[in-house]
Amino acid sequence: MVVRIISLVLVISNLSLCLLAEDVTVKVQSVTNIATTDDNFVCATLDWWPSNKCDYNQCPWGKAGLFNLDLENKILSNSIKAFNSLRIRIGGSLQDQIIYKIGNAIKNCTHMKRSRDGSHGFTEGCLTTERWDQIIDLQNKTGAVLAFGLNALIGRNYSSDDDQYVGDWYTRNARDLIEYTVSKGYSVDSWELGNELCGSMVTAKQYAKDVTALRKILDKLYNKSTVQPKILAPGCIYDEDWYHTFLQSSGPNVVDVATHHIYNLGPGDDPDLIHKVQDPLYLDQVAQTYKEVETTVTSFPWTSAWVGESGGAYNSGGKTVSHTYVNSFWYLDQLGMTSKFNHKVFCRQTLIGGNYGLLNTTTFVPNPDYYSALLWHRLMGKNVLSTTHNGTPYLRAYSHCSKNKTGITLLLINMSNSTSLHVSVANHLNLHPKGGKAREEYHLTPKDNNVQSDVMLLNGSPLVLTKTLDIPALNPVLVDPSSPIYIVPDSIVFVALRDFQAPACA
Repeated sequence: MVVRIISLVLVISNLSLCLLAEDVTVKVQSVTNIATTDDNFVCATLDWWPSNKCDYNQCPWGKAGLFNLDLENKILSNSIKAFNSLRIRIGGSLQDQIIYKIGNAIKNCTHMKRSRDGSHGFTEGCLTTERWDQIIDLQNKTGAVLAFGLNALIGRNYSSDDDQYVGDWYTRNARDLIEYTVSKGYSVDSWELGNELCGSMVTAKQYAKDVTALRKILDKLYNKSTVQPKILAPGCIYDEDWYHTFLQSSGPNVVDVATHHIYNLGPGDDPDLIHKVQDPLYLDQVAQTYKEVETTVTSFPWTSAWVGESGGAYNSGGKTVSHTYVNSFWYLDQLGMTSKFNHKVFCRQTLIGGNYGLLNTTTFVPNPDYYSALLWHRLMGKNVLSTTHNGTPYLRAYSHCSKNKTGITLLLINMSNSTSLHVSVANHLNLHPKGGKAREEYHLTPKDNNVQSDVMLLNGSPLVLTKTLDIPALNPVLVDPSSPIYIVPDSIVFVALRDFQAPACA
C-alpha cells in the first residue's frame, strides 16, 4: 500500500485547529544508550481463571481462562501472528493449584471448581496432555515465545504456627511435564517457578533451594538440547530484603531472570482510576520500584529484570477504564519507564481475560492497548536513549533506536485534555541533521474524542479488523521534517526519524 504524503493538519481532529499549541523541545542524548531491552520486550499473559471468577459484582473472564479458551479462534491466532514473535507468559494466581496429568505420578486430577476452602476461592485444577498439546499447537502456528509458570506449592504443607508453607517443593510433577515437553520437541523459552509466594508464603532461602532443584532438572533434561530455557523467579510484588536473600542464596547460574509484578493503579473498582491513568505525578511514583529492582539485579549480574505481570489495576482491572483508549496512557508510559530502568521484558496482564485484556474477552476484537503494544513492538528497538524535554509534565517522551531500521523512534504521550503541543526534536550532537527524509508519524486518538472509547484511531482512521479478520495495516503519515511535530490533546504519537544521527544506533 502506498503511503501518501499529506499535511498533518488533515490527519488530526478539526477541533484542534482552534487550540493554541505550546512549543516544546525534546532533547535526545544519542552517543550511548542508557539501557537495553529484549527483542521480545512486549509480552502478554494467559491466565487460568474460570468463568466464575468474579470481583466487584461482575464476572469479566467468561471463557478466556486457559481451561476454556478457544485456541482455534482466528482472531486470537491472527492477533498473535501480527507480532511475529509475541512473548506469552502462562501463569497467574492459580498456577500454584494446577496439577499436570502427564506421566504416571498423578492418579487423580480433577477439574477446578469453586470452593470456599480453596486458595483464591477454587480447588486444584488439571492440565491434561491433550490441553498442553493444544497450547503448544497455538504457539507453533503463531510463532509465540512461551514462558510457562510451574506450580511451586505442590508437596508443601501450610503451617498455621508459622503462617507459611513449609517443606520442599515436590519436583516429580513438574519434571514429568518438562520431560514430556522435551521428548515432543516442544519449545518453551522459559520456565517460571511459582506466582507471588514471597514474604510470608515461602521463605527466601527455601525458595532458593527449590529453584536450584528446578535448575538441576532442566540441566539434566535439556542436556542434549542446543537451546537452554531460562529460569524465571519469583514473580512477586517486589520486596528488597526478600529478593536480595533469594538471589544471594540461589547463587550464580540458577536464576536467569528476576520477575516482579506491578499493580500500581490499585483496585479495579477505584472510582479515581480514570484520573490515575492521566496523572503524570501519580504515574511517576512507581519509578522508585523499578529503580530498586534495577539496583538489586545489578548486584547479581547473572540475572536480569522482567515485569512478569502487570495489569495496572488488580482484581481483573477497571470495568470502564482498563480496556479503553485512556489506559494506553498508563500502559505505554509503563513500557517507556521500565525500559529506561533496564528491564528486559514487560508482560501485560492479559492477552485476553478480565477487563484488562488486550483482546475483548467475548469477541476477541483487539482493544486499544493491543494496537499500542503492536506499534511499540514494531517500532521501538532494543537500545534505550536518554530523553528529556522542557515542556509540561503532561507530556511523556521516550526514545529508542528504531527497530530494524536506521535512526530513532520517539514515543510522545500528551496526557493533557486541553493543550496542543508543537514538538521540536534536538540531537545534542547535531541539532539540524543532514538529509531530509520525511518523518514517519503514527498519531493515536480516541473515537469521538472519548478517552473511554474501545476504538482507537490511527491518523484519523478507526483501527478495525479486516473482512478476513486480520489485523489492519498500521501505516504512518509522512511529514515534512522541517516542521514541528503537532500533538493534539489526549493523544499519543510514535515518530520515526530516519535521518537522526545517533552513534548509539550505529
